[in-house]
Amino acid sequence: MSKLDGNERWKTKMLMTEHVDQYEQAERAAAGSNKMLTAEERTMIRDLILLPHIDTMVAKSLRELDHSGSILKRAYQMAGEAIQQRIMQDTYRLQKELKQRNVRFIPDEQDEFVIYHKIFCRGYQDRFGMTRDVMRTEISLRLTRYTAELAESLREQIKPR
Repeated sequence: MSKLDGNERWKTKMLMTEHVDQYEQAERAAAGSNKMLTAEERTMIRDLILLPHIDTMVAKSLRELDHSGSILKRAYQMAGEAIQQRIMQDTYRLQKELKQRNVRFIPDEQDEFVIYHKIFCRGYQDRFGMTRDVMRTEISLRLTRYTAELAESLREQIKPR
């Protein structure tokens, strides 16, 4: 807010009506866009919803691995733990970023095929829903990405120098 916003005399004598209209439109656009959820924030919320599911899946696989007789059991466990560590880092980073942007969400309701969350974004309330099929696909893609990152870091460490 500038010093001149409350001064009616300044508006009528110094500004042309076109400029006043442009100024008011810009103010309305800025006020509306600051409250609405951006596409980036929606992606962050989606990821933050999916990460606990991914962590649960990895933890279940690690528990199943405990009962395995594989000779590579320890290597698989270390890989799973590294992926879990990365999931925790991503979760923490997303929580911190959304908190800074004043965005939070809570589980709302579950339909047969859709899971909903309520989103509170800078005084604005919205509803975010994901189908189970989309969740499965996104989880699969994310696990593939984590595995590829782990494989790449292993390749870099064992690369001959």
